[in-house]
Amino acid sequence: MDFDFAAEQPKLFMLMYGLLAFVGVVGGLLLLLDVVPAWFARRREAQLVAASASGAPLPGRRKPREGMFAFFFLLPTLLLLMIGLVVPAIRTTLLSFMDAGSNNWVGLSNYGWLFSEDSIVRVLINTLIWVLLVPLVATSFGLLYAVMVDRARFEAVAKSLIFLPMAISFVGASIIWKFVYAYRGDEQEQIGLLNQIVVSLGGEPKQWLLESPLNTFLLIVIMVWIQAGFAMVVLSAAIKAIPADIVEAARLDGVTPWQMFWRITMPSIRPALIVVVVTLSIATLKVFDIVRTATNGNYDTSVIANEMYNQAFRYGQNGQGSALAVFLFVLVIPIVIYQIRNLRQQREG
Repeated sequence: MDFDFAAEQPKLFMLMYGLLAFVGVVGGLLLLLDVVPAWFARRREAQLVAASASGAPLPGRRKPREGMFAFFFLLPTLLLLMIGLVVPAIRTTLLSFMDAGSNNWVGLSNYGWLFSEDSIVRVLINTLIWVLLVPLVATSFGLLYAVMVDRARFEAVAKSLIFLPMAISFVGASIIWKFVYAYRGDEQEQIGLLNQIVVSLGGEPKQWLLESPLNTFLLIVIMVWIQAGFAMVVLSAAIKAIPADIVEAARLDGVTPWQMFWRITMPSIRPALIVVVVTLSIATLKVFDIVRTATNGNYDTSVIANEMYNQAFRYGQNGQGSALAVFLFVLVIPIVIYQIRNLRQQREG
């Protein structure tokens, strides 16, 4: 097929503009972080050489203003945070006090709707279940994996296999598990792994993702399967960082493996455990892809992020969608504050 240059010309121009923008951004960063400091360094060196050759006193070095330099390098990040986080957060908060069309102020009625509508209360309960179970179960499995494969013969291979689900997107993992939960009629051959196991044991196949509240727990399994590898990697590194002399001293004292785990390993990896639990809690509060892909939020499986999308973009309820977004933001804030305080205590300690 012949290439029609005239028809593809707009796309080619867009590609060219994208390449120019990329070169401009990368070139600007290189200029800012490499070329400019190097030029000042060469200039300083030339002044020192000239002063040394002429016998003149060496030029004094100006004391840098650390605050200005820090602000100069932080300015791009602050601007991006302002544009991508602060301004949208303020706008979303304002929209949460307005009606569906964002034309009239309605006060706190959208927030009252959150706790009075039965379907939304179900969404909040589902989110609570996710937040309680996913960090706890994923961290427990990650810790179990880390302890079991630590210094094992095939440790590298085992860790690679356990961490492998982290390389899969939430959407891809959800599609994989939809095949696991797949259902065909009672008279047909089952293609879903779970139903095939049930049938082989003499049971009746079920439509697993349609049965509430069981379907919510089955979706949680997907998240745990993905995140357990992350927990395993972090906790395994923390276990390996335990000083060898402490372990040897405990063994000389005759502690049992169970005592070693609870009295040596757990206190030593407590900071890593907190990091894993906090990270998984924030990720779970924002979960969207799994619910969207597996059930589309139907059959009482929706969570806050999914319902926020539905209200704002499917039903045109900007006020209610914004109220859900603000409520989700409020739920994340205490976790972030706790993590900041914990990191500060670790530095001071």
